[in-house]
Amino acid sequence: MSEEKKSVVEGFKAFLMRGNVIDLAVAVVVGAAFTGVVNSIVKGLINPVVGAFGTKDLEKYRSCLEAPCETNAAGEVTKGIPILWGTVLSAVLTFLITAAVVYFLMVLPMSRYLARKAAKERQEEEKQAETESAEIALLREIRDELIAQRGSRSST
Repeated sequence: MSEEKKSVVEGFKAFLMRGNVIDLAVAVVVGAAFTGVVNSIVKGLINPVVGAFGTKDLEKYRSCLEAPCETNAAGEVTKGIPILWGTVLSAVLTFLITAAVVYFLMVLPMSRYLARKAAKERQEEEKQAETESAEIALLREIRDELIAQRGSRSST
């Protein structure tokens, strides 16, 4: 293998071995599984609540841009131009639920944890700085005492 191909392969291997690539793969898999949960919440909980005020399926909410809109038995539009705003509403609700769950179950706890960790590290750094400054003051006193002792010996 030429050196250029080796360096490309080694670079690719280094890229794959970085932790963030693995984290991203895990996030994609968990996100895909989470999508099923959110979709079932929308279809099982949100749609019936909306259905209390109208149809049970948000996907059936539509308007006709060019009348009359006609559909066949399979639900396919045969005449007219329908605006499927119920589908958009369902997608927006799914997005909002997903965003809320991600924020409240993942982002908020992680940011609180990181803030506590940063505060603890700051306290440790301040404590260490105080200790170091006390040590420096002690070393200065020792130095000054040694200088004073040398000065008293040389004058005698």
